[in-house]
Amino acid sequence: MTNHHNHDHEPEIFDRGLAADMETLFDRRRALLLFGAAGLAAGGALAAVAGGSAQAATEAAEACVGKVPAEIAGPFPSDGSNGPDVLTQSGIVRSDIRPSFGASHGVATGVPLRYELTVLNATTCAPLAGAALYIWQCDKDGRYSMYASGAQNENYLRGVQVADSNGVLAFQAVFPGAYPGRWPHAHFEVYNTLAEATASSTPRITSQLALPSDVCTAVYSTSAYSASLPVCRRTSLSSDMVFRDGYSKQMPTVTGNVTTGYTAKLTVSV
Repeated sequence: MTNHHNHDHEPEIFDRGLAADMETLFDRRRALLLFGAAGLAAGGALAAVAGGSAQAATEAAEACVGKVPAEIAGPFPSDGSNGPDVLTQSGIVRSDIRPSFGASHGVATGVPLRYELTVLNATTCAPLAGAALYIWQCDKDGRYSMYASGAQNENYLRGVQVADSNGVLAFQAVFPGAYPGRWPHAHFEVYNTLAEATASSTPRITSQLALPSDVCTAVYSTSAYSASLPVCRRTSLSSDMVFRDGYSKQMPTVTGNVTTGYTAKLTVSV
């Protein structure tokens, strides 16, 4: 189980100690996960075939390539483990995470980005119906609500959703900006139930998703994200402290354009 109280170093924002964070990052035992991938894929495919759907068999085989890597939460989780706790606030359970809620009234603007996530049991490949997922990210200017100067009194771009019977849930957000030292990304935590999530219990897993390079370039070439383009060009997936050891299970398939917005789809096995 992920240590809920570890936090990544976000350069030029907070200095949390790179050496300690890197030690945490590389203790992920990826070899064990990869060793079990073939067996999990075969089991998922057979189960889907038994249900009479060749397409479902293919999807199960693809989804069950192994558990999503556990990552550190970063210094801005607002889950009670490092400063403020948004999870216990009324209004946190929502699909549109662009506006703030409660006593806050700010709205995050930018290129629309919809996350469509499917949560599966990594052992059985079955949908984790009823699991709750908390997602958070920075705004187009690279600021995290509840922490960053100018956004400390906001709680936008944070939200919780519950997986349906197929393990599916969705959030409407904006494309995050780039800030020094990190590849464009979003954070998430998966909880067994909504009750556990809104009580700030220990999550089942904490991880991050990486956004594709070509989409980042397209978004950051727009005027609203002009400050992000040079920052993103100084960073890469291979140098990012979280994704440098692999991101195949953390990069969604993204479709759309800068005018109408994007949709990012990812299967998360936990």
